[in-house]
Amino acid sequence: MTASWLPLALLVISFVTAVLIFPLHEDQVRLRMILNLGGATVKLVLVGVIFWVRLQGVELETRLPFLPDQELVLHVDYLSLIFVTLSAVLWFLTTIYAVRYLQGSPNRSRFFGFFSLCMTATMGIALAGNLVTFLVFYEMLTVVTYPLVVHRGDGRALAAGRVYLMYTLTGGTFVLLGTVWLYSVVGPTEFVMGGQIAEAAASDPATFRWIFVFLIGGLGVKAALFPLHGWLPTAMVAPAPVSALLHAVAVVKAGVFGIVRVVGDVYGMDLVNTLGLLTPLAILASVTIIYGSLRALAQDDLKCLLAYSTVSQLSYITLNIALINSTTTAKALVHLMHQGIMKVTLFFCAGLLSETLDVHRISEMKGVGRRMPLTMAA
Repeated sequence: MTASWLPLALLVISFVTAVLIFPLHEDQVRLRMILNLGGATVKLVLVGVIFWVRLQGVELETRLPFLPDQELVLHVDYLSLIFVTLSAVLWFLTTIYAVRYLQGSPNRSRFFGFFSLCMTATMGIALAGNLVTFLVFYEMLTVVTYPLVVHRGDGRALAAGRVYLMYTLTGGTFVLLGTVWLYSVVGPTEFVMGGQIAEAAASDPATFRWIFVFLIGGLGVKAALFPLHGWLPTAMVAPAPVSALLHAVAVVKAGVFGIVRVVGDVYGMDLVNTLGLLTPLAILASVTIIYGSLRALAQDDLKCLLAYSTVSQLSYITLNIALINSTTTAKALVHLMHQGIMKVTLFFCAGLLSETLDVHRISEMKGVGRRMPLTMAA
């Protein structure tokens, strides 16, 4: 293990970008654009450096004091590398899109400040080396995405924000309770492939089943597992870049990523299978896939259709994890990347249709292909 400043630098870049953007006046358009694109570019370059170093076999880790017997750990393994790379690339693209999309919008400095803080939290989740670190950034993500959801400031946006907070804070509470409960039983829990609590679970399997239910139930809110998905279609009143961020880069990916970590690196596949928890998880994911697909087919509103599509598509990742073999795990990670790229593209297109042609529904799309051929091709 090599102590390194590189994982910490990924968080610091977007945090500093946010601090510099918040005090800018609305008319400082050029400086705000430079800070946004500069921060996203530097982060992308740094991710490339980390990717190259990690491929050389060097394990990178940053440890920071936090609680008396608990550290904040930022660790680069292959799973975190996939999530970090995906997030950095999509954040860069979303930043370019958002700068143009929000021209003329009020409160742009506030928007882009929280936008950068959102990426700080996302990188923290991706690089978390233990459950406590994951929890800290997971809760931070909830708080800093709320101003993005309510950015428009109208009644619909504020109502959607209340629903978003109700769901995500409740889910976060269950993750907190599960983390504290697990900590009280086994002490600090670091992410280790295959898990490290099997011996403790053997003596009291019922307790560890309940802890698993708390953790997965809480994470299932952001992962949009049925019936915990209700916030996601509601939050579609947010601007298109925020919708792309929620679906492709940050929030829902954080939930799914957390499930992967808990199943694979806290409990371990063998223990989860021994406790009889994989089958219920697979059933829940399967129900969500079918439910999300059927609801998507019934939608006329473009963004609601994409929201229910996300509900369905994310559960393919959870289902693959629950099927317990290396092939399906690899498929889950590939789909994590594909779904992110696909969904961010679709939300970009939906945003362009909305802002350019005032098209919000499928029933309004007649002739759109001739008027915006490149958008429809995408």
